[in-house]
Amino acid sequence: MKKVIEVSIGGINFTVEDDAYFRLKDYLKRFEATIPDADEAREVMEDVEARVAEIFQNEMKYSNQVVNMKLVETVIDHLGVIETEFDEEAKTSTSGTRYKADNEGYQKGEKRLYRNPDEKMIAGVCTGLAAYFDVDVTIIRILFVAIFFLYGAALITYIVIWIVAPIANTVPQKLAMRGFAPTAENIRRYTYEHK
Repeated sequence: MKKVIEVSIGGINFTVEDDAYFRLKDYLKRFEATIPDADEAREVMEDVEARVAEIFQNEMKYSNQVVNMKLVETVIDHLGVIETEFDEEAKTSTSGTRYKADNEGYQKGEKRLYRNPDEKMIAGVCTGLAAYFDVDVTIIRILFVAIFFLYGAALITYIVIWIVAPIANTVPQKLAMRGFAPTAENIRRYTYEHK
């Protein structure tokens, strides 16, 4: 019989076996130690913990299942290997800002269509489509206006996408919108670059 611990991860309570808890805690501590800034570390770790909770919920067969070592290893596989050195090029660009010029260094993942709340004009439909198809948002907006004046169907299409496509509120959703895997390293990079 194994000892279990009640923990809150990402605001959700889980019952975790003792050895699995310490394995996950060690992984998260090593990851947090790679982030030099304390404020940034807190913000990134909140996003990573939310991702851990999401993976637990997706992988658990029933709601009151005890999280075991196998499930923790699955989470660690999803989050990826911890990189001990952060890419220096990502920290500053030539202008001295804290943003990267391109998407190098991100691990690719499954791309999903979301509405983008960060750069929206109305509902984030055009910016979400631009991120999904990896084109400039101006092109998508011009297409919607042209189709609206030529055929009138653009308004209906816009409204349908507005209703159907969920809004990307979390960092893992924003990563999936751009075609990046929601790994711990990608979450750290994204949070660092979009601070």
